[in-house]
Amino acid sequence: MSPSHRWKMSSAVGGMLGVVLLAAGMSVAASEAAPRTDERTQRSLASRSVSYSPATRGSATRDDSPAAFDWRCIPTDGADCRSNAAGLSPQAARQPASVVERDLTTAIDQLGDFDYDVRTRASSLVRRTPEEQARPALATAVSGHADSYVRFRALVLLVGFGGVVARQAVLGVLADPNDRLRAVAYGYIEHNPTSATAGQLLRALDTETSEFVRPALIRALAAHDADSAVRARLVADIDRGVDFFRGAVIEALGDRGATYALDPLMRIAGELGPLQDDAILALARIGDARALPTVASLQGQDAVLEPMVSAAAASLGADHDEHARFVAESLRFAAAAGDQQSLLRSAAAGLGALASRDDAGALRVLFDVAVGAPPIAREPIALVLGALAMRHPNAVLAHLETRTDLEAVALVLRDAFDMLNEDLEEERFFMTVRAAFWAAPEQSQARTVAEELIRVLEF
Repeated sequence: MSPSHRWKMSSAVGGMLGVVLLAAGMSVAASEAAPRTDERTQRSLASRSVSYSPATRGSATRDDSPAAFDWRCIPTDGADCRSNAAGLSPQAARQPASVVERDLTTAIDQLGDFDYDVRTRASSLVRRTPEEQARPALATAVSGHADSYVRFRALVLLVGFGGVVARQAVLGVLADPNDRLRAVAYGYIEHNPTSATAGQLLRALDTETSEFVRPALIRALAAHDADSAVRARLVADIDRGVDFFRGAVIEALGDRGATYALDPLMRIAGELGPLQDDAILALARIGDARALPTVASLQGQDAVLEPMVSAAAASLGADHDEHARFVAESLRFAAAAGDQQSLLRSAAAGLGALASRDDAGALRVLFDVAVGAPPIAREPIALVLGALAMRHPNAVLAHLETRTDLEAVALVLRDAFDMLNEDLEEERFFMTVRAAFWAAPEQSQARTVAEELIRVLEF
């Protein structure tokens, strides 16, 4: 199984299901942050017993409306973000007020506080600081703060601001012993690839062994697959190394639509083994019809894999509606049964693969079932939805505009982010939401969606 699909069950408050990513090789730097991230997960677990009750609307309420703040729209490097109303950048339309330097310094120090609410307020203040003031302060914290977790969170927020200062900070931590810093740096590079970086990433792949960092490095490398040397290395690594890292390669190739890796992926998909499901999902995401005979040969072979196989068949153009309907029915059945977790995860992953290819129906089914499901069934579905929100934010935002149960679906995403604990990707999602808020006309559904997400997700 790949890193995104590999989870384990642990005891939790009230018998809830705790889902955490397996990362047995997590370094000391990551372990230092565990009490802080665990508290966030416990907050989410403790809230789930009431969050989804229609009678408890406002359980995630914050004291301040997003409209009360000065919001910036800071897209990824090179992106254009303009207001529909005036055709101007939101920065030009509404600049945030300067923050007292002492308050900004205190907020940055509090990014590592053990109290979740304190950390959240600190991040909120930093996000609302003018970028020319925030960037140098965050860069200083990244390079020299005594708390390794503060360095990590400062880099996440700095990447959110983007620009030359952020890129310099990223390049400066690629060799840092702090695993979290390197993971954020590779995440930034994945979304901001340059041809000059490919060689550096290839060299890093020879020495990077952290289970916490290497998957991010692999995804960054896959974003540079216009380079023939990168393609050759990724294809070779499908078949070598430990399964955990091989799964990360397969997943990245699927997300990149890597048709050049079709032959080894079809071979692995056709063989029994721990990576078979990852390869099937990769074929579904790539969507190359040449894989259809391989997928067809798997139908009827394994009841648990069948939803993934059907999703792949639908993606490859074989009776899409019928296969997609079967996957959706499998998800509904498994969620209601309560004792079909393997089938539930298979169906959720299959629908996630379809949704990643702009299948709006698959995305709707995932949200519909997650909102009404008991916690033990909702959580695996939420993980899939969280990954979709992080990697395909615009598709998720467009879907949310069609829903009437906005608070409930926002709470599903909140729980997903709490479980996934992907700070950088969550920050990128916030950047997309913030851009959507300013781009949408006042009183529009798009602005309502953005405002509700900002409130519920505590941005």
